[in-house]
Amino acid sequence: MGYKTLRVIGKTALALSMALIISACGSNHKKDKILIIVSNVENMGDPEEHFAGNNLWEVAPPYHIFVSHGYDVDFMSPTGGEVPFSMDPIGISSYTIKYERFNEKVKHSLKPSEVNPEDYCAVFIGGGYGPLFDVSEDTKIQEIIANIYESNGVVGGCGHGPGAFANVKLSDGSFMVSGKTVVGFPNSTEVTKDWAKKGTLLPYTVEDQLRKHGALFKSKEELNDKADVIVNQRIVSTMFLPSAAIAAKEMINSIEKKS
Repeated sequence: MGYKTLRVIGKTALALSMALIISACGSNHKKDKILIIVSNVENMGDPEEHFAGNNLWEVAPPYHIFVSHGYDVDFMSPTGGEVPFSMDPIGISSYTIKYERFNEKVKHSLKPSEVNPEDYCAVFIGGGYGPLFDVSEDTKIQEIIANIYESNGVVGGCGHGPGAFANVKLSDGSFMVSGKTVVGFPNSTEVTKDWAKKGTLLPYTVEDQLRKHGALFKSKEELNDKADVIVNQRIVSTMFLPSAAIAAKEMINSIEKKS
């Protein structure tokens, strides 16, 4: 089965994200629920305590897209409760915090034991390094993602988020990403950044884990643009944060296509 690539020209990615955000504000119809998974891990466990956590700019804009299109959103984390974020709340992140109960929701994230996957039509994992340390290894969370996907649900991720669902196994024992085109934060960028000491502090890199479990990973050079959003067999993914909101809108398109 083929995949769809939504092109977003690099310099206009943020502008297009904002256009989608603004156009979403007129929608007020009530629909199903979407689950956003976040990490409880604050640092990478090294002596310098490099920050792990969650990237606000990869979680708050998708949350806004979901709620402004009429979806109820719950947050879940491995241990529940408050979760750590990087990045200052600016732009749409500030808006969704002030007017759309983002902080209220995320400060009371659910534990996996409190989540019934049958309640959700989709699940999303944003970036930040945290999900690679706890979400990816939490068997209950991995089962919840698998159950949502096998119930004809949509799975989405941005940045390091796809690395957190790379380990999901379906009921037949196969990996959910196997044979599907999935992208995420690429090795070619990871090795240039000091955020995780060029990836050496990570349990694995996103690209390596996706490839290991059979995903048809696309490098930056293979994409029309590094901000492309890839849609393949109900998995929606993108490499970098400027396209986080666009990935959320593509998830909604996939949900409504099934209706």
